[in-house]
Amino acid sequence: MGRTTAPVPNEHLNVQLNGNNLKSAICKENGYYNKEQKNSTENGAGPRSCQKRFQRPESFEQAPMYVAVMTYLGFGIVTLFGYFRDFLRAVGLEKCHIAKEREEQKDFVPLYQDFENFYTRNLYMRVRDNWNRPICSLPGPVFDVMERVSPDYNWTFRLTGKTIDGVINMGSYNYLGFAENDADFMKTVADRTQQYGLGVCSTRQEMGNLVIHGELEQLVATFLGVESSMAMGMGFATNSMNIPALVGKGCLILSDELNHTSLILGARLSGATIRVFKHNNMQSLERLLREAVCSGQPRTHRPWKKIMIMVEGIYSMEGSVVRLPDIVALKKKYKAYLYLDEAHSIGAVGPTGRGVTELFGLDPSDIDVMMGTFTKSFGAAGGYIAGKKELVDYLRSHSHSAVYASAISPPITEQILRAMKCIMGLDGTTVGQARVHQLAENTRYFRSRLQEMGFIIYGNDYSPVVPILLYMPGKVVAFSRAMLERKIGVVVVGFPATPITEARARFCLSATHTKAMLDQVLFDLNQLGDDLCLKFSRRKYSPRPQQQHNDDDTTTTTTTQTLSRTVS
Repeated sequence: MGRTTAPVPNEHLNVQLNGNNLKSAICKENGYYNKEQKNSTENGAGPRSCQKRFQRPESFEQAPMYVAVMTYLGFGIVTLFGYFRDFLRAVGLEKCHIAKEREEQKDFVPLYQDFENFYTRNLYMRVRDNWNRPICSLPGPVFDVMERVSPDYNWTFRLTGKTIDGVINMGSYNYLGFAENDADFMKTVADRTQQYGLGVCSTRQEMGNLVIHGELEQLVATFLGVESSMAMGMGFATNSMNIPALVGKGCLILSDELNHTSLILGARLSGATIRVFKHNNMQSLERLLREAVCSGQPRTHRPWKKIMIMVEGIYSMEGSVVRLPDIVALKKKYKAYLYLDEAHSIGAVGPTGRGVTELFGLDPSDIDVMMGTFTKSFGAAGGYIAGKKELVDYLRSHSHSAVYASAISPPITEQILRAMKCIMGLDGTTVGQARVHQLAENTRYFRSRLQEMGFIIYGNDYSPVVPILLYMPGKVVAFSRAMLERKIGVVVVGFPATPITEARARFCLSATHTKAMLDQVLFDLNQLGDDLCLKFSRRKYSPRPQQQHNDDDTTTTTTTQTLSRTVS
């Protein structure tokens, strides 16, 4: 895809990998790390304290072989029926609901490709009632779902006027519970709305730059421990519109294979060369880095202008945490840059909610570009880019999201300020820190109980994103519908958003979930897991009390809950 403007060189992010200094620079870095061979990247690079902290296990248990066979068989059956139904539509025995070409345009280049829409037409439509469910209340720990029915097998829906009240919300990204409507907490937001109104109707560079925007950016920089930051009104665009300003033609992006679509889109829009390394695999990443430094660009073998590693703090589909100490060591070793997306980790992990850099005890200055969103832990909207002042100043004049996008709405800005001050304790209370700690406790409890029951779950012990593997397409549909009948709202995800054999239900924990709520969810999960045969794990977990390290790994406390408790 072509760029709208010519690439502008960035003197502040320019990798010096040209001329005769290339070999000496790499040799110097290699010499330094050879002295630290005990902490090499292949054995867990980084400071020893970081290694200790990362020794928390990440679970990626493989299902038995018969599960994969049954999953492929299930998709094969529904695909055959899909072709049969297409035949019935073609001969007029079944009504065709899909968009199609006009008769007078049959000789034109087709707008709708039948094969491309096959999955949507024949598979997704039959189970579409499991997605896009309308809610009619605050998306807190519980919400109300609007009841709907379909007279034509999910091609269209009709609201019945009834609601399903008190559904436990296990799908929203409301990690710290700041998506709330408490009048006392929201008073400052109401005051800002009265003062500034709802919208700015201009960009920051024209007539939309308010005092509270500058206050927000200063607070974000203080919160993250960096020199400067800039805030934007859309989290997705924070990635997709800023990456093209940082890299361009002649640059190399090394992207984790499970990166979010916004990162992928930004990389593609930049015009840079993209190479993908295996998820959280340091050997794969170092192999690409070594090749990039030694071989340079294809055909010409000139040094790359920049090499940028792009990763996420918490991967939203897997629940895994980035191996940040190892990646920082590699980026220093090969003189690359690091772009860290903390959309799901900022506010949700770390002793004080400052993300994965705090979780691993790393210096924020080791991260060249820190990105995050306000849509999850802060209960608002938008995103930020943070780092050195030179980086932020450059992006203010070269980023499309900074130059062309409307400024953040004043009440949204105040909501972010309110939530961040609460987390930092600047509001004079300990509510924010209590929520951070409660989220960590809920996460540990929920994950340990699921493992005890025999479910296969993915991810890191610290991650509030908890995927339960369902595998088979029929089980995905049955699981989602059965959970709603039990008044539990869940998000189910399948192909093509996941590998075809790894369909799952994704649970998102919140600090506002009470233990009674979690116990109710676990009780229903235990029953449903038996009814639908979803307990595929072959691992055995000890029923003894587990030792849990506190966030700074200096002391340990024994959990008061034992894993021998049953859900019944």
